[in-house]
Amino acid sequence: MRLSTVILPIHRWAEGQKIWQRAEDLGFHTAYTYDHLSWRSFRDRTWFGALPTLTAAATATSRLRLGTLVTSPNFRHPVTLAKELISLDDISGGRITLGIGAGGSGFDATALGQEAWTPRERADRFGEFVPLLDRLLTEDAVTQQGTHYSAVEARNIPGCVQRPRLPFAVAATGPRGLRLAARYGQAWVTTGDPKLYETGTPEQSVEALREQSEKLAAACEEVGRDASELDRILLTGFTPDRNAPMGSVDAFVDFAGRHAELGFTEIAVHAPIPDSDFAIDPAVYERIATEAPAQLA
Repeated sequence: MRLSTVILPIHRWAEGQKIWQRAEDLGFHTAYTYDHLSWRSFRDRTWFGALPTLTAAATATSRLRLGTLVTSPNFRHPVTLAKELISLDDISGGRITLGIGAGGSGFDATALGQEAWTPRERADRFGEFVPLLDRLLTEDAVTQQGTHYSAVEARNIPGCVQRPRLPFAVAATGPRGLRLAARYGQAWVTTGDPKLYETGTPEQSVEALREQSEKLAAACEEVGRDASELDRILLTGFTPDRNAPMGSVDAFVDFAGRHAELGFTEIAVHAPIPDSDFAIDPAVYERIATEAPAQLA
């Protein structure tokens, strides 16, 4: 079980640099950030861009893996995204993971002036976005005409440092998204079942995650892939447990152990943010980072 963290892009770099460096010092496997234009309660607060933040973090660290949780088509295009990712992978020395999902109906969905897409439209776009991005990151030149996304002689030389490309961690719970994870992902990401967040129980959440994991295995079988090849990442804070697992080292080890039994190989926890949904005790957060991995080995 690997332990990773999520550092929201809310800090001016003079402060943010120390937080990313501290994540490396604490031994986290990966430090992710959200790739949004704004997000929920932070809409009217400081919020910086994900890829510039990760670029700065890459120059301020040397061992820590870095990534997005998650990038989506809401305001990204595969051609321009691929160029930025190849550059970021080079700057980081091959330490980038792309968390990628279909996006939602939040602020990003209409920021460019379009109507919010329906769930089916998001799935249609995601179904084009991921395969085209895969090609752009693995081929020197790509021409492809799609319904939503196209590329015309898009050049991406020299390609990624990581070969054949940087890894995709695909966020998905529905059948179409799970098939994309099975075909293109090096990892699968979930936050659990959102329907259980308000009124569900931790036990119901574990069962829902078990069902999601079984559906992923079925999707892998459908495309002829061994499901054990994919890492399974749980982004915490969105299950009925909320922040309870971050109350103590013992509580976290119990939580992580129950999810390790479901096959999860990585758990991502949010770095503390006062006056937010992630207002956890910084001292407990650091103890979890340094003490929990040995208990979960």
